[in-house]
Amino acid sequence: MEILSAAERLAALGHESRLATYRLLVEAGPQGLIASAIAERLGLPAATLSFHLSHLSRVGLVKGERESRFIRYSAEYGAMDALIGFLTRNCCQGEPCRPPAVCCAPDSQPARDGASPT
Repeated sequence: MEILSAAERLAALGHESRLATYRLLVEAGPQGLIASAIAERLGLPAATLSFHLSHLSRVGLVKGERESRFIRYSAEYGAMDALIGFLTRNCCQGEPCRPPAVCCAPDSQPARDGASPT
């Protein structure tokens, strides 16, 4: 991935509504969601959501497919993986990366004060 492409994708995710939209689509899985369901879940007006979905589509993070009179949007997981790969390339100075944080392990409980457990 080129640095300009990464910068455009990160800038697109730098807006609260676009980030919330993208996270919702990632959570929805490959089947995605129709635009009206996204707007309802996020409490966004249709025109505002359309603007944000257009921006996310333009940078390649989401795709829309027409289903009769609706458009179903889904995350482009390949683009997400490429962006994560770009950000983590050559991480840890060639050493094995740290294991996932304890707070992210499937069998752990999050800290009550919001801090990561040590």
